[in-house]
Formats: sequence, C-alpha cells, structure tokens
Amino acid sequence: MTTRTGDGGTTGLLGGARVRKDHPAIALLGAVDEAQAFLGLARAECPVDDPVRERLARLETELWVLMAEVATPPESRGGLRPGETAVTAEMVAGLEAATAEAMQGVELSSAFAVPGDNRLSAALDVARTVVRRAERCAAGLDLEGSVVLVYLNRLSDLCWALARRTEKEHRVQRRTRANGGRR
Repeated sequence: MTTRTGDGGTTGLLGGARVRKDHPAIALLGAVDEAQAFLGLARAECPVDDPVRERLARLETELWVLMAEVATPPESRGGLRPGETAVTAEMVAGLEAATAEAMQGVELSSAFAVPGDNRLSAALDVARTVVRRAERCAAGLDLEGSVVLVYLNRLSDLCWALARRTEKEHRVQRRTRANGGRR
C-alpha cells in the first residue's frame, strides 16, 4: 500500500506525531526492524522441531513491543502497557535466563568466534551485530525510565549464545554423520 505521507521526508510515530526520517528514534526503529528480519531468517533456518525456532519467534514478537515503546513520543509514554507496548524487566530477565540455558555445555574457545560455521549461526551473528547497532542508536535517545537499552544489550548476548550453541550442535551432527551415526 502506498500512502505517500513520507514523501516529504517525515514519518509518523504512534499517536500521529511526525518526525524527520533521519530522527534518532527512526534510526533505532530501522535497526530493530532489520534485527527482527534477521531473527526471522535464523528461524527459517531452524529445523521445525528445534526449540530455538520457538525462542526466535518469541523474540520477534518482543521486538514489536520494543518498537511500540520507541515509536511512542516521550510525552505519551505514560499510557504504555508493560509487556504489550513497553519493554519490562521481566522480558530482560527472560533473555538472561535464555542466554544461560543456551550456554549450558558450550565450551568457549579463547579465540574470537568466526561467523559462518552454518547458515543458522551466521544469521544469528548478523542479527547480533544489527542488535548492537540498535543498542548504539538507543544510547543516544531519551529513554528515561525505560529498559529498552538493557533489553537490546541482553538480546545481543542471547544472539551470540544461540549462535555458539548452534555451532556446537552443528559440529556434533557433522562428526556423527562422518562416523556412520556414532558420536
């Protein structure tokens, strides 16, 4: 659908306010939208029965909540609903728990991780880098009383942890296939 309302270089926020397309909140929303798309790509790479698939779908939904909060002008944020249109401390705690769970049994190398061991981990690493960019955008915004910045920081940690977990599982599967099904 074409509205043509952005042809003059502005875009709408929730509640109808308009800001320039280069406004810092719009840069953040764009980075989060991009991160959400890469999480979707990662989800598409997951086997149907992989619990990571469900986790990624939940993260994509949580990013809608974050975008609603950011797209609301500061003077209107008092009407935001926790967990629906505003990020909560419980959502942050959920990311922390998921990161700890993902890292169980994963031995870390002292070397830097090199993305690309498999398509799923590569998509997760791209999502992580985009989330980091969103985090940098959020750092420059007036988000007083919000946990958006903390959420983005923990989300990038989770993307990293899921990528490392996926690499470990991928290596085990390759080794098992190479050994005729034996680990």
